[in-house]
Amino acid sequence: MQDVCIFRRIEKKYLITEAQSRALLERIGPDLKADAHGESTVCSLYLDTPDWLLIRNSMEARTYKEKLRLRSYGTPGPDSRVFLELKKKYRGVVYKRRVALTERQAEAYLRSGIKPFDSQIFRELDYAMAFYRNPRPAVALCYERRAYTVPTVPNLRLTFDTHVRYRTEELTLSAGTAGREILPADAVILEIKTDGAMPLWLSRALDECLIRPASFSKYGTAYRDLCRRGSGENEIKTENQKEGKRYA
Repeated sequence: MQDVCIFRRIEKKYLITEAQSRALLERIGPDLKADAHGESTVCSLYLDTPDWLLIRNSMEARTYKEKLRLRSYGTPGPDSRVFLELKKKYRGVVYKRRVALTERQAEAYLRSGIKPFDSQIFRELDYAMAFYRNPRPAVALCYERRAYTVPTVPNLRLTFDTHVRYRTEELTLSAGTAGREILPADAVILEIKTDGAMPLWLSRALDECLIRPASFSKYGTAYRDLCRRGSGENEIKTENQKEGKRYA
């Protein structure tokens, strides 16, 4: 399982309501097609230093940001595919380095720092891990996603994310998807991802639905919530865990 991927794209984010989401899909739905993941629960394990250096740098930076994370679609088993990612953003353009591992391999790598195989992309990821002195899992963040492509426009992708939640304990992807929600119940994060200019018909649809760009970071919002709650340590019991709530 030595899949590697490199992405370079422009990502625009919009914080909208469910009503705006429905209105937009009514207008552009015929142009969309569910992508390979379709509807899924996206789970990300963000890696950071004990003093939260990566997320603090990302929130303070204006032109350059980067994050290290482990990602899965749904709750993985030991042999399920997960992705170790280095995500960089420079002057509005996103660059992502990603390598596929089994969940077992990923956990072993995070514990030992020993790569399960060698590749150029893994060497770049390994360098970033060493640069930050082996960052550890800091926040597990999950959300429900609907993802679409546009067959007539290559490399155009739209995602609608809801029920964004995080936790700072049980910091493995295999621990499930429970967490403390950080957005209003009807909030939707729309992301439009392209390798160039947005089609005019899509720009018009956004304008008709009164949808405007908004700067938003899921990990940054979770970190600010942690700060407001007065703890930066991995000891928070989330409300959803206390109530036994789980998402599919």
